[in-house]
Amino acid sequence: MEKQEALKEAGSCRILTGEAVGEIVEKKSRFIATVRPVSSEEEALAFIHAVRRKYYDARHNCYAYLLREDGLERSSDDGEPGGTAGRPMLEVLRGEGLTNVAAVVTRYFGGTLLGTGGLIRAYTQAVQQALAGSEIVDMGLGVRYVITADYGMLGKLQHLFAARGMIVEDTVYTDRVEFHILMPAEIQAGIIREVMELTGARAVAQKRESAWYPVRP
Repeated sequence: MEKQEALKEAGSCRILTGEAVGEIVEKKSRFIATVRPVSSEEEALAFIHAVRRKYYDARHNCYAYLLREDGLERSSDDGEPGGTAGRPMLEVLRGEGLTNVAAVVTRYFGGTLLGTGGLIRAYTQAVQQALAGSEIVDMGLGVRYVITADYGMLGKLQHLFAARGMIVEDTVYTDRVEFHILMPAEIQAGIIREVMELTGARAVAQKRESAWYPVRP
């Protein structure tokens, strides 16, 4: 939870790049965890439904998901004793600072009751196992700009953007050159100032929408 709050305050987050599966066995019960990135509640629910179809013969398919928009969080114990499955799964996702992520843990009952503590540990460890085999990317909050300048400034601006680690998403060549760039929100004022100094204030900087970008290590 502390990691998630720290990332939020810093204008950053962590996401999965794809689906991953992990499995543990506890007293002959199999716990199969499937995690994947999702961008909406509709996508999260569709993923949960798909896992339930895949493991239709399992006794439980418990789930948890977190979405960046509105800070939405949902979890379900799916028939397990209250608070022993969905909530612990949610805590693992929170603890990793993840967002836009869903997890489903499928349990095949092995015939031995695990008790409250045993269930919490099993569901926690299953999600941790899946995350251990996944790729997690740190994301920073940035802002898009369109920088328009004369062709004589092309090389100098390209050098500036490369030196400052800007993401150039597109370059459009018309009567002038347009750079569509994405930069960390906290340095935008300094970058625009450098652009204006470099071009003698002849460039035009148009601020667009905020966007998330992968943070380089």
